Amino acid sequence: MISKKIYVGNLKFTLKEENIRQIFSVYGAIQDLKMIHDRETGNFRGFAFITYATDEAASDAVTQMNGQEVDGRSLKVTFAEDKRKERQQ
Repeated sequence: MISKKIYVGNLKFTLKEENIRQIFSVYGAIQDLKMIHDRETGNFRGFAFITYATDEAASDAVTQMNGQEVDGRSLKVTFAEDKRKERQQ
């Protein structure tokens, strides 16, 4: 199933939200961007979730950005899986 939400991993820890938006907004309108931070330290953990306005934009981002190098790091970009739903079953 195609989703509007993608997972972006292996991001450089010093990236800011505006950097990620700039990189990924070329594929379509971003509705939501959640950078994941460590609960104790508050430091960025190197991955984020992006929700696009359309399934097509999300699909384009996954296709074009998975494996691409950004700031010396090869990104892992996939469709996000809802782990909360899996835990409830």
